[in-house]
Amino acid sequence: MASLSLNRLPIAGKIGVGALFCTLLGVAYYVLLHTDVAARIDRERSRTAELETELSKVKQSQASYFADRDELAMRQQKQRELNKVLPTEPEAATFLSALQSVSNISGIDLKAWSPMEEIPQTFYAKVPMKLQITGRFHQIAKFVYEVGKQDRIINMENLELGDPKIEGEDVVLKATCLATTFHLLKKAAAPAGAPGTPATPGAAPAGGH
Repeated sequence: MASLSLNRLPIAGKIGVGALFCTLLGVAYYVLLHTDVAARIDRERSRTAELETELSKVKQSQASYFADRDELAMRQQKQRELNKVLPTEPEAATFLSALQSVSNISGIDLKAWSPMEEIPQTFYAKVPMKLQITGRFHQIAKFVYEVGKQDRIINMENLELGDPKIEGEDVVLKATCLATTFHLLKKAAAPAGAPGTPATPGAAPAGGH
């Protein structure tokens, strides 16, 4: 019936109907295509926003990681420096080695050394060692001075000079003294705030002669 009706239309009518049909088809195609493209664009925009949010979180995490890493390195460096000044172990061999090195620099003769029993304090322990040395007066004075310059805290106490002897143009003295170093007790070296430990270890013993 429709074909018969179209056949009866004049050419202008047929052209009009064809144009209308093409227009409707184009509009339908445009609407469907545009809707699909718009939906894809919206999905991509949403995905882009999600990726940007994730990227921002990753950058924040990375910045936090670098900050934590730098802080850890700084803390480890400070701990190494503290361990030189006030180690957590007596390290008697290292203590004696330091004294022998200083004696070589000063030119004295370290005749004898006698480690003594530790003396525990609240947060640290004293590690005394009795020394017998010989040398000229200025060499002994230099020995005491150089000991005070060591990284580790070492106190020189009870220095007694005696038995002078003339050797050539020099006067050589015998001396006895007490060299005392220190080490941090492990309960004080534990992290602050740990159960059963003090929040702060207190002041370290001051170095001296």
